[in-house]
Amino acid sequence: MLDTLAAIPDDRRLELARVLPAPRELVWTMFSDPYHLSRWWGPEGFTNLVIEMEFREGGRWHHVMRGPDGKDYPIDSVFIEVTPPERIVYRNAAADPEIFGDNPPPSFIRVITLTDIGNGRTRLTLDAYFDTAANKDAIIRRGFRQGTEQSLDKLAAHLLSLGGTK
Repeated sequence: MLDTLAAIPDDRRLELARVLPAPRELVWTMFSDPYHLSRWWGPEGFTNLVIEMEFREGGRWHHVMRGPDGKDYPIDSVFIEVTPPERIVYRNAAADPEIFGDNPPPSFIRVITLTDIGNGRTRLTLDAYFDTAANKDAIIRRGFRQGTEQSLDKLAAHLLSLGGTK
């Protein structure tokens, strides 16, 4: 899988990174435990209900994000790789345009890598891989970068509430 993804050109790849104030094992728990995941996932103003989560290779992750306006956005994904405590690879299903409007999120692969950088901190790198450059452009227009940054802000705050380091 890694070799295949490495061959994807930059016009179909997007990377985000963040240093988080917690050890890698705790950050891993934030992704692997539905309780914690529901506390921080999604952009500012969104809540997240985890309906089903089989955190294993081939497992399903079905959740519903509720927007500030009360509208529900169901999202279905499949885990492609789960390598504790360092790597999660998953792909979302294409979104229903009747729910998401005229720019529904396309299906794409996300690779989350957690790297222990010492002193109780973890570097989270999220690489998103798209089937086409147009799909990457569509997700950028949807505000993916900003929404993900807001979600990571919420994750950092949640980690601090659990005793993470500053």
